Amino acid sequence: MADQRYKLNNGVEIPALGLGTWQSAAGEVEKSVSYALSIGYKHIDAAYCYGNENEVGEGLRQAFASGIKREDIFVTTKLWCTYNSRVQLGLDKSLKALGLDYVDLYLMHWPVPMNPEGNDDRFPKLPDGSRDLVKPEVWSHIQTWKEMEKLVGTGKVKAIGVANYSLRYLNQLLPEATIVPAVNQIENHPSLPQQEIVDFCKSKGIHITAYSPLGSAGSPMLSAAPVVEVAKKLSTTPATVLLSWNIARGSSVLAKSVNPERIKANMEIIKLDESDMKTLTDYSKELEASGKLTRYVYPAFGVDFGFPDKS
Repeated sequence: MADQRYKLNNGVEIPALGLGTWQSAAGEVEKSVSYALSIGYKHIDAAYCYGNENEVGEGLRQAFASGIKREDIFVTTKLWCTYNSRVQLGLDKSLKALGLDYVDLYLMHWPVPMNPEGNDDRFPKLPDGSRDLVKPEVWSHIQTWKEMEKLVGTGKVKAIGVANYSLRYLNQLLPEATIVPAVNQIENHPSLPQQEIVDFCKSKGIHITAYSPLGSAGSPMLSAAPVVEVAKKLSTTPATVLLSWNIARGSSVLAKSVNPERIKANMEIIKLDESDMKTLTDYSKELEASGKLTRYVYPAFGVDFGFPDKS
């Protein structure tokens, strides 16, 4: 695809297609990042929680050593919940692991703080096995955002945003925010269009980045009948249809793979016409009407995040 980009609300441009690095096995991330950048990817999505920022960093280092310029690559990473009350520390740890002086986009990964002094750096648990959370009255996602805002102007971030924010949480945050989030990164595919969030964010100047566009582990969306139908009509693959669907909606999209052939194939973005989009929109509406929308990524926080399909 051409180097399509979207302008964020602070003027920074985000590439439409990014390489995701979640659930990539140890030893594979470095190669996939290096390869993706070598064939023209401009956007790499990482997170402290994934436990592989050092490998992402090594892939970036190899790419920069080959002549690719840092300023031409957009790097996203995310603040993990155990650092929601220690934002500067969380960012510094990510920058060190990535081998970078700055990231282009820093996101609050989930709007729920976890115990910073718990029994694990990433997933502290209580004796009953549930996640060790910090009560909202002790530390809230709004306080985390105010700490995120302090990063702007430090030279360590080009933009800040959120992830996994529902309408409810956005409505709590925005009246208290000095800086409107540049991005809300959410799960998005025809089985979970989250149209109410997409429309609201658009009205507020918040860009949507879609993750798990194929439906997360096992890529279940590849076999959805309407997706297959559109792919056959256009003589392309279901994966291309799903990635193109997000971009047709004005969202950037993350394609996760460690397979070189798939990484390259995911660059093929096509134009879906009105009839193609209608086929997929009708499918989404049918699922919503029958209560069969499917969210594939919903960690066991034991918190109601305000998503209609989960509340």
